[in-house]
Amino acid sequence: MMKKLLVTTFALAFVVCLGSVAIAQEAVLSVSDCVKCHSEQPAQIAANGASHQTEIDCQACHEGHRPSSAENIPACSNCHEGSAHYEIVTPCLSCHNPHQPLKVTLEGEHKAVCVSCHSGPNREMVASPSKHATFACNFCHEDTHGNIPNCVDCHEPHSELMTQADCATCHQAHKPLGLTYPATTNSQLCASCHDTVFATLTASKAKHSQISCATCHADKHMTVPECTDCHGLPHADSMHKRFPKCGECHNVAHDLNNWPAK
Repeated sequence: MMKKLLVTTFALAFVVCLGSVAIAQEAVLSVSDCVKCHSEQPAQIAANGASHQTEIDCQACHEGHRPSSAENIPACSNCHEGSAHYEIVTPCLSCHNPHQPLKVTLEGEHKAVCVSCHSGPNREMVASPSKHATFACNFCHEDTHGNIPNCVDCHEPHSELMTQADCATCHQAHKPLGLTYPATTNSQLCASCHDTVFATLTASKAKHSQISCATCHADKHMTVPECTDCHGLPHADSMHKRFPKCGECHNVAHDLNNWPAK
């Protein structure tokens, strides 16, 4: 009985001693000690820590050490607040690793969390509804933050001659139906959809065949100019009083030589 009591007493003393040592060690731990046990997290901080590396250190977030400090992993909201992004209900850790906070991974479907930072694209999608606006943001921008896909990953090109670089000449991803293009747009791009008109124009011997589509159909898709925007009043006023519409004499603008119009 006495022997058993001595063993129990020794065991308890040993546990108390270990606890005292742990507390004593914790009291003198410094940031340089963290890497002795935690190799992965300091490496992530060093590579992609952003302001978590430059503005704070391990002990600024992890106050104390387990087991004496059981809740030593803080809530992100302890430091991050004051904008719509930080009010999103989705747990921060579903996108962010606090040791490499800007290396965002996207699991599940996200839209509200994305537009809380990227308000510009959201305004464009709301103002110009399209099928793109019905998808989660990471349907296109999948896997990692900042990933911009190729249009041709989902969309067939208008012609075999078109490349990914050509898509952005007319389309913007967040308002794809609002076609705009610069004056330097190659007419061959227009021909990808308007092949019959392009063939008529290029076969014509009129001067119109020597200018680009974007010269007349300027800035915005489906812009149809008035003839007088360029030609003024080429005939006598009396002629225009009798035939006020150019098309009463002239054929379509893509084949002016085939006139008078029937």
